[in-house]
Amino acid sequence: MVRAILVAGVVASVFVGFNIGGSSTGIAWGPAVGARILRKVTAAALMTLFVFLGGWTVGRNVMDTLSGGIVTTEISLGAGVAVLFFIGFGILIANVFGVPVPTSMTTVGAIAGLGLATGTANFRTIGWIVSWWIVTPVVGFWIGVTVGRYVYPELNRRVRIEVSEGPTLALDRGGAVPRVRLGPNTTRGELAGTVVVLVVGCYMAFSAGASNVPNAVAPLVSSRALEPDLAIAIATVAIGLGGFTIARRTMESVGSELSDIPLLAALVVMITASTVTTALSYIGIPISLVMASVMTIVGLGWGRATRPIAARDALRGDFDTEIEPGALTAEPEAPVTEIGEAEPDEVLDAGDLFNPRAIVKYVSMWIIGPTMSTLLAYVFFTLVPVA
Repeated sequence: MVRAILVAGVVASVFVGFNIGGSSTGIAWGPAVGARILRKVTAAALMTLFVFLGGWTVGRNVMDTLSGGIVTTEISLGAGVAVLFFIGFGILIANVFGVPVPTSMTTVGAIAGLGLATGTANFRTIGWIVSWWIVTPVVGFWIGVTVGRYVYPELNRRVRIEVSEGPTLALDRGGAVPRVRLGPNTTRGELAGTVVVLVVGCYMAFSAGASNVPNAVAPLVSSRALEPDLAIAIATVAIGLGGFTIARRTMESVGSELSDIPLLAALVVMITASTVTTALSYIGIPISLVMASVMTIVGLGWGRATRPIAARDALRGDFDTEIEPGALTAEPEAPVTEIGEAEPDEVLDAGDLFNPRAIVKYVSMWIIGPTMSTLLAYVFFTLVPVA
């Protein structure tokens, strides 16, 4: 009987990891795939490797919190299996709509539902985690605002990442020993930009592994049904499967639907979100990479758009100047004005920064996914006590 429950638990863990892979791969590699720097298959392969590294190192701290900090008792094997199914269901709902969901919030919600139903919820730890959920989007937003207002225009003028037709690198077989050379249309600047994009993507995948690998296996580790090392390996394989399959739709969603921001802006967002997520994962806080990413995008655009306005007036909302959210998409040749000066026509004529409908959809799914997992877990464990 115990073996059958364990098999069901592993299946549930793979189900959760599979859906996590579909969600987080889009966040990590959507901009690079959208810019045609690499193919979806390559993105999924890199995602799998760096998810494993993130889960194996920093992710262990988050594992400790999820497996023993949210409830005051050890999660039984049967309860862990049920929790995993609720987590997977919440994530699956978002993946059906092609929207990355904050998996850490969904996981904490499901475990908290168990704690509420059994009277074992550790409200101190839950409150500490939730407080970081409130702080994280604020931090992401204001980092985006600061970079967008004071750094991005000059960065946009100096750094240009281009993608030419044809392969970035080619193999020269003309000599005795084949050697790698630049593609027929590739410049050294383009090669450097491509390397930066790939490094940042790998960093974000590492961050996703640190925060998401524990979500797929922590309930089984808490019940001591699986050793942490084996659990991390299972979660990595499952996330990789999701990256190679259902992540295709999410990558398209992140690469095109959420925003029209250029690749440079996307790199700023990815670095910010990954750093915040990795730092909090290091101290054991289950945190959402999705939330930090989206709020940094919003902050970056708002900061760039309010450059013609004094900071005090922008915060008060006291200004007559029209805010142009398309400022991030201005060409690098556009003149860089001083803070408080009107923007040139090249900036004022730029396209929209983001699609408000997409933002609303993302935020609504952040609420629906975790809420569903919490309510389902609470109702289930109230009606069907699991020892």
